[in-house]
Amino acid sequence: MQRILITSGKALIQSVIILFLMLCFSILALLFSIQQQSFAVTSQVNQLTPEEKIERAYGYSEAAGIREEDRQQAYEQAVKDSKNPQKAYEKASSEDNLQPNLIEKAGELVDKVTGK
Repeated sequence: MQRILITSGKALIQSVIILFLMLCFSILALLFSIQQQSFAVTSQVNQLTPEEKIERAYGYSEAAGIREEDRQQAYEQAVKDSKNPQKAYEKASSEDNLQPNLIEKAGELVDKVTGK
C-alpha cells in the first residue's frame, strides 16, 4: 500500500512539474513572439529626395555619388519612357542598341580561330 502511494505521489509530482513547464514555455512563447520595431521607411515624409540621396552617396565616396546620379538619371528616363511606350519600344529595339548575343560572338571567334 505504501509503495502504491509513493508511486502515485511521484507521478502526481511529475505531472505537476510537466504542466508547470508547459505553462512557462507558453508564456515565454507569447512574450518572445512580439515582433520588434521595424526601421523601414513607411511614410512619404521620411523618404529622401533624389538630391538628398545623391548628397548622401557623395558622403560615402565620389564613385558612389556618380553611380547614384546615373541611377537617378536612368530612373527619370524610364519615367519619361513609360509615358510613351511606343517610343520606349522603338528605342529598345533600335539597331544601335542591339548587341550580338553570345552564340554569334562564339561563332565569330570560331571563324577567327579556324581562319575562315
